[in-house]
Order: sequence, then C-alpha cells, then structure tokens
Amino acid sequence: MTMSARARELVGVSKRIDRASILLYAEITDDFNPIHVDPDFAAKTAMGGIIAHGMLSLNLIWQALAATCGHTAAEGARLDVRFVRPVREDDVVSASGHLQPNSTNTYDVAVTNQKGEPVITGTLSLTA
Repeated sequence: MTMSARARELVGVSKRIDRASILLYAEITDDFNPIHVDPDFAAKTAMGGIIAHGMLSLNLIWQALAATCGHTAAEGARLDVRFVRPVREDDVVSASGHLQPNSTNTYDVAVTNQKGEPVITGTLSLTA
C-alpha cells in the first residue's frame, strides 16, 4: 500500500482475555509472574486480582495493522505506547487506530476495554 493509498482507519480487532488466554500467553513467553497466573497472590496485591500480560493486549494493534495494510506493513514500524489501565480476566479488548491529520504514516492507536476505557494509548509510525 503506498503512502497516498494508506487507510485512514485501522481495521478493528477484538479479543476476550479469558483465563485460558492468559495461561497460554504465560506458557508461550515463559512469564509466570504470579500477578498474571496466581489468583490468591494477585488478590493480595494493589491490583486486587489477576491482570493480563500487557503485551497480550498490545498485540492487537499489530493484528489491526496487518488486517489493514498486510503483514509486511510492520517492517520498520515504530510503536510508542503507554499502558494506562490493567486488563482484567474476562475483559474484551479492542484495538483501533486512525491516521493523524495531515500525516501519511502515523496513526493514533488505542486498545480499549468493553467499557470503552483506554488500556493502551499511543502512536504507530510506518515507514514510507
């Protein structure tokens, strides 16, 4: 996709983050931090319960980019994000993005939960 033909909006991608997804992600990444996998431990923390790995939700932005511009669009892309709210077990998170005004390669991106609250915000800059 050329710069002039770049999509104004990224195709939305959503996922329910259930216990099975969290445990599978822990297995794949070898990240068994108890805040993610141990309900008793997590309940005693400031988070008050299990939270999903941040990268599990962040991946939805990459999926939205691939669905919109193809899998090679991520080559050389730069993602600058802030994790603003934890994702809880059984949250449904959705990634979205829109091309910044007067830009041909930078999207404002976000991942929101089922309440419409942002959990991740930032920018995604693509190479020309």
